[in-house]
Amino acid sequence: MKLVAGNSNRALAEAIAAYLNLPLTKSVVRRFADMEVFVEIQENVRGEDVFVIQSTSYPANDHLMELLIIQDALRRASARRVTAVIPYFGYARQDRKPAARTPISAKLVANLVTTAGADRVLTLDLHAGQIQGFFDIPTDNLFAAPVLTRDIEQNYKTSNGVMVVSPDVGGVVRARAIAKRIGADLAIVDKRRERAGESEVMNIIGDVSGRSCILVDDIVDSAGTLCNAAEALLNAGATEVSAYVTHGVLSGGAVARVSASKLKELVITDSIQATEAVRVSHNIRVVSIAPLIGEAMRRTAEERSVSSLFD
Repeated sequence: MKLVAGNSNRALAEAIAAYLNLPLTKSVVRRFADMEVFVEIQENVRGEDVFVIQSTSYPANDHLMELLIIQDALRRASARRVTAVIPYFGYARQDRKPAARTPISAKLVANLVTTAGADRVLTLDLHAGQIQGFFDIPTDNLFAAPVLTRDIEQNYKTSNGVMVVSPDVGGVVRARAIAKRIGADLAIVDKRRERAGESEVMNIIGDVSGRSCILVDDIVDSAGTLCNAAEALLNAGATEVSAYVTHGVLSGGAVARVSASKLKELVITDSIQATEAVRVSHNIRVVSIAPLIGEAMRRTAEERSVSSLFD
């Protein structure tokens, strides 16, 4: 079993390696003067079971190209099996045609990963579950729910008025899974999005009066939805509002928006490497999913069940 890391999230790769008690395989992933990606695997990987750890986070295109070229280098080095470990799968929000003459980019990226030499894919909390079907190779979609649930139970009195809230109708299944794990009630924020990047909260489905609310989502990008939802919940009588989100994209002024919002705290995983702004923010906290991904990788290498991690 060999571990190869790209440049997108070196800290997570090192944490996974520490969990597995394995060193990262010596490799070079660098740029030529014109920004072409160059990869050199500096250890023998012939006949090995190799895991490439690379999120396709910002800058998404650069990190995607790194992933593809690393896979090609491993395939040409005669690796027995190459598993693309993609904690954050970029382009996942482009999983369908929302209008005429638009692409389904998630399918295109799936084709690229497969063609570049991946034999299987390991990812975390896909934005849409059907993306698993975009791959023609075995794909394991892990869930951050056990990690988030454990943190909620450690920091909130779940038996005392906690309510899990989905920030939109599309995330109800995800929020319900967390609510079921901690034995909490569920509420839904019904919002109407007027244009891309903006959202307007319209109604709260469920009685949140006097409750401590926890918003649950898979991706926080501009953070507009979360901040608007938090304000609407407080206006509806909630005592406090926190948020648990798997992938902290937090682009543009998102961190400043969260810091200035009425959110008690935003908890994200390290599927995307935290920026300095995230690290110094007073109300953003990061929990690690390295043990979860590391255990899934171990079970994959040993041909054991991965789904039993979530039973």
